[in-house]
Amino acid sequence: MGATPYLSLDAEVMQANIDAMAEHARRYGMVLRPHAKTHKSPAVAEVQLTAGAQGLTVATIGEAEVFASVCRDLFIAYPLWVDGDASARLTSLSEAGVRLRVGCDSETSGRNLAGLPVEVLVEIDSGHHRSGVAPESAGALAQNLAGLGLTVLGVFTFPGHSYSPGSGEAAALEEAEALARAAASLREFGIEPAVISGGSTPSASFSTSVATELRPGVYVFGDAQQVELGTIQPEQVALTVVSTVVSHAGGRVICDAGSKALAADRAPWASGYGRVFGEPDARIVALSEHHATISWPGELPALGSTLRLLPNHACNAVNLADSYRLSTGELWSIPARGRNN
Repeated sequence: MGATPYLSLDAEVMQANIDAMAEHARRYGMVLRPHAKTHKSPAVAEVQLTAGAQGLTVATIGEAEVFASVCRDLFIAYPLWVDGDASARLTSLSEAGVRLRVGCDSETSGRNLAGLPVEVLVEIDSGHHRSGVAPESAGALAQNLAGLGLTVLGVFTFPGHSYSPGSGEAAALEEAEALARAAASLREFGIEPAVISGGSTPSASFSTSVATELRPGVYVFGDAQQVELGTIQPEQVALTVVSTVVSHAGGRVICDAGSKALAADRAPWASGYGRVFGEPDARIVALSEHHATISWPGELPALGSTLRLLPNHACNAVNLADSYRLSTGELWSIPARGRNN
């Protein structure tokens, strides 16, 4: 079984998740470009591409450099600030045959992209209030970027406000309305948006119009957040952290998977720091670096036994591990781990 804690990946459940999202995108005529920052593994990306994904989304140039080994069509969905080093790395990727798309939300950033072998999508804010311009401002920015010699393909957004209970459908509607306004804004300036890109895991099932491209990430594995949001059922979670019960102190269960294995994410609405697979009433109530404290109903599991823990946020748990141990017995590496720049 191996020393705990470790990431366990149910290959059959993962495949079912991948196939379901690919079918959703096909049904509504959208390109599926999953966000690879969730799994950080070319091996997982190959499964997604085989199932119908037509490219990959990444968050950083470092991730693009890793995933170029399996995909030649990459979108860095981030408003990059490109200096000399980043410029050289983007050029190197292009020279290796990678088609690169990047995000941009200001003319100032666009000046740094001018002359590079990249295509640009204007980022808009569809309600998450992070980066991105107002939808009605997308056309003016696109015109200015085109004036710098950049090829503007269209617009993109991330409906991150879908990550609260009951918000998936409303966030998808807001996203669709914002994307429609942004696309209209580009057309007012004579730019036809070839790509209208959006999507998140909680809102994906409600994304059925306007967007031409869907970019969910967490769907591939699922996690405790998605269970609590009602996006998936517990049996649809493919990724768990296998951990050993090391103590019964205080009448609780103490496991050896702390924040350095599960990650410390906890949304304000979350009921704990994660869940226990197969024990719906158990809650991870505290984390330290190497301890998970679990409130457990009924008889405690034996010392030395193992539990499968659901991280709150799969993406951050993955970034703490070197490999996946698959249900098939294989080990898959996570080479994009830590490629945060």
